[in-house]
Amino acid sequence: MQGTTMQLDHLAFAAGPEGLDETTRRLGGQLGARFVDGGFHPRFGTQNRILPLAGGQYLEVVEVLDHPAAEKAPFGQAVRARSEDGGGWLGWVVSVSDVAPFEQRLGRTAVDGSRFTPDNHQLRWRQLGVKGLQSDPQLPFFVQWLSDPASHPSAGGGDIALSKLEIAGDHDRVDEWLGGKANLVLDHLDIEWVAPNGQPGIVAAVFATPNGLVRL
Repeated sequence: MQGTTMQLDHLAFAAGPEGLDETTRRLGGQLGARFVDGGFHPRFGTQNRILPLAGGQYLEVVEVLDHPAAEKAPFGQAVRARSEDGGGWLGWVVSVSDVAPFEQRLGRTAVDGSRFTPDNHQLRWRQLGVKGLQSDPQLPFFVQWLSDPASHPSAGGGDIALSKLEIAGDHDRVDEWLGGKANLVLDHLDIEWVAPNGQPGIVAAVFATPNGLVRL
């Protein structure tokens, strides 16, 4: 969208029935990396583990908690539904420099989000579009970070990078949602569109690691 910068911020993966620790141990073993404790989302009733990636991006594995907020918040609802379906890719998240134009264009209001890290540091942002993700999982949701960029969850990332996203869905629908061609507004993001075989959404993500390409 003109005047607003956007880039892929992170990928969200819902923990499976084995729980957050085992899911991150499994994924970390495949990638040759260790996830770190990300903390607790009080507004959404979820917690996560984080793997910082190169290029200002990160991979998040998230788990819903037995918390009242999880029943009310769309994000908590989305995580619970995906985990109860066996876990797996939840969605992709695009960071924007200003969420207001997206609120106006989509006719929706962003909500405040926050997360307390294990050292009790609060990260803050505004997010928009989780209900779109719930109804059409191929659609990303948007975040505008309010915290100091130095505290972004990608800090410390280095030798693992996202190489490609495989998404089942309709790229025209995603372009409409983004307000521009995905391959133009999201620099350096390789997206392979595949025909849906069931529910649309992320099919796989390919990561470049020191040990070669890994497809999850």
